[in-house]
Amino acid sequence: MKNDVTWLDARVTRVDDIAEGIRRVEFAAPVVLAAFDPGSHIAIRVAIENGHALRTYSCLPDAAPGHVAVAVKLHPHSRGGSRFMFTLKPGDAVRITTPENRFDLSWRATDYLLMAGGIGVTPIYGMALALKARGAKLRMAYGGQSLGAMPFLEPLRAALGDDLSIHPQDQGSMVDMAGEIAKLSPDGELYICGPLPMLEAAKKAWTAAGRPISRLRFEVFGDTGRFTETPFQVAVKGYDLTVTVPPDQSLLDALMEAGVAMIHDCKRGECGLCAVEVLDHDQPIDHRDVFLGDEEKHEGKRMCACVSRIAGGHAVIDTGYRPA
Repeated sequence: MKNDVTWLDARVTRVDDIAEGIRRVEFAAPVVLAAFDPGSHIAIRVAIENGHALRTYSCLPDAAPGHVAVAVKLHPHSRGGSRFMFTLKPGDAVRITTPENRFDLSWRATDYLLMAGGIGVTPIYGMALALKARGAKLRMAYGGQSLGAMPFLEPLRAALGDDLSIHPQDQGSMVDMAGEIAKLSPDGELYICGPLPMLEAAKKAWTAAGRPISRLRFEVFGDTGRFTETPFQVAVKGYDLTVTVPPDQSLLDALMEAGVAMIHDCKRGECGLCAVEVLDHDQPIDHRDVFLGDEEKHEGKRMCACVSRIAGGHAVIDTGYRPA
């Protein structure tokens, strides 16, 4: 298990529009934040229609010393997270966590392939600069809707030169997954962040190339849920216990707070260690993980407690553990 992060009262120090529909927001905390590795992220408590919820954003490499900065895309059908972030202005108070890294570089590869799609460039941007600074061999493929909607193009071009390929969709350019992977050495590693279809395509291309899954690292960006966070209740088999999960808390955290034994690691819906059996539910399961396959999600018999939710109502779950 990873160490828990610390919540801090922070203030917005700077807000900049850096691309079409994308805003950079910088924060200062009451204590000087320690340096963090590329791939790190913070959670922010945001206001939504039903109260508050948590949103996670990757930390940018260009914040002032002791500060932290994130980039946010305003989603047209936002359920409140990005809309809240776009209302922030210098001086506003917010609750944030200290930076935490669950998408870290291994620093062991002979060469690196970085891929980014849209706002998924935020963790990849820091990785590119860090690898370049260490003299590592790398290439980066960056796709987006248009050049105007792709942030950090100029610093990436300056740092990577010909090792950066840019693929704006409105110009008919798409990342050649198989071709990019084929150029990677046998001991090379791929780091990718982007929308789910891009991740699925990369995973299929990686597997088809016979590459070891241990050398593929990925992170899905943004809030992938279909429903707004609302309170829901779960009865836990074997515990004679019903747990209420508020909008700004995960099922995993609510269960552990209630004394239910759980195994977990990533808290990002990637490892599957916290998956629970869903025995009954009267509202849809809002799957927000990248661990379960489409068929499993359609069956609705399992859910990853760290990120997925029930869209209100009541459910009965089985964690597989029993109190002593």
